[in-house]
Amino acid sequence: MQATDQELVRLFTQGDSAAFEEIVGRHEQRVYNLSLRMLGRPEDARDATQETFLAALRKLPSFRGDSALSTWLHRVAVNACYDILRRRKRRAEEGLPEDPGAAPGDVADSSSEAVDVQRALAEVPEEFRAVLVLHDVQDLPFEEIAGILGVPIGTVKSRLHRGRVGLARLLTGTERPSGASEGKMEP
Repeated sequence: MQATDQELVRLFTQGDSAAFEEIVGRHEQRVYNLSLRMLGRPEDARDATQETFLAALRKLPSFRGDSALSTWLHRVAVNACYDILRRRKRRAEEGLPEDPGAAPGDVADSSSEAVDVQRALAEVPEEFRAVLVLHDVQDLPFEEIAGILGVPIGTVKSRLHRGRVGLARLLTGTERPSGASEGKMEP
């Protein structure tokens, strides 16, 4: 019988390093997939995944268990992705070159449609992208997404709608109809 996440956290805080390895093994792929879809680059996704578990290693003893461990890890991962996006933006503002080895698109599916979706998703503002990935890709319920992002459920639903409208616009190349503020992408 496998230990629950709560039991693994307890074991880790009591000094069992194998418990942390089990936590990583259980959650690494979902954290990586979330990061890849948030960042669009496998290298950045690996960095965000590593940052997530390094932060978890440091902060797990203070994890109170108010939410599921997976929810907490998703929140840490989203924050790691935001940090990487900020660094990327700062590098672009400073005129520093992008990593030439970075390849956009989802390595899990090399079809041109998936690459187009991934590229369009990278253009969606961060707060909408996070909700799109957590809901439409990770299939998390609104309540859990609200907990991960620290926003009300209504905000999650609004961001999901606005993100979908923006993503559709980016994929079809259409402009927002004049006077339609509902699909507006600005926060």
